[in-house]
Amino acid sequence: MATSVKKVLFVNSEIFPYLPETHISHIGRQLPQGIQERKREIRSFMPRFGCINERKNQLHEVIRLSGMNIIIGDVDRPLIIKVASISSARMQVYFIDNDEYFRSKQTFCDASGKFFENNDERAIFFARGVLETVKKLRWAPDVIHCQGWISHLLPLYLKKAYKDDPIFSSSKVVLSLYDDTPTDAFAKDFASKVNFGNVSSADVPYLSEASGINLAKTAIQYSDGIIMGSENIDPQLVAFCNESGLPVLPFNAEAMENGGYIDEYNDFYDKI
Repeated sequence: MATSVKKVLFVNSEIFPYLPETHISHIGRQLPQGIQERKREIRSFMPRFGCINERKNQLHEVIRLSGMNIIIGDVDRPLIIKVASISSARMQVYFIDNDEYFRSKQTFCDASGKFFENNDERAIFFARGVLETVKKLRWAPDVIHCQGWISHLLPLYLKKAYKDDPIFSSSKVVLSLYDDTPTDAFAKDFASKVNFGNVSSADVPYLSEASGINLAKTAIQYSDGIIMGSENIDPQLVAFCNESGLPVLPFNAEAMENGGYIDEYNDFYDKI
């Protein structure tokens, strides 16, 4: 892509301080700020999990962006968009919300540790919700950087359902892989639920067995570059990436520790 990257969209599963600080939420917080400081425009999205205190974090609904429905199966789900500001970083975070999918105080498992049965639909809703909101913003990203497993359907939808939309016609996908791959199985009909527009079950062959590994393989299949975001990524995924022929940025523990990863990622955006 030479050096034409001006706008980077971050699609995150976690951002600190809205969720507790973890490896992924720390990057979700620091990376967009670092890229913005390197003179690129940024937007950041994450799910509005029920554990996020709206009053404390000053979330408010963006009426002009809310109001559309996303159909999954035969059910219409209202898309609600909220926004908050991280004033110290001079950046906003957009939240994808829906009472059915994100009202729980837990993120991906219930209080007893059981994987939510509708996590497949939550991933569908999140990915499509982000893309529809970016369309409404009329903000055309050069790079879309997906982080966390709940973002893993976005590359598919971008490349198959939204490929002819002028907002996304030049967008490339960078996928960061972490050690957050779900070990629990998704619903058996996951592959049929992803159907939307010209996306069909045939486009997601790996999801015939609906596992976290196969969801990640689907994300890799439709991405343009891969970043190894943590040290302990499942060896199956590492091998799959190496066989994909895509540009791969290896994990760099020292750069992660000292913040140098931001420059590495920034340079990687220009290479895909």
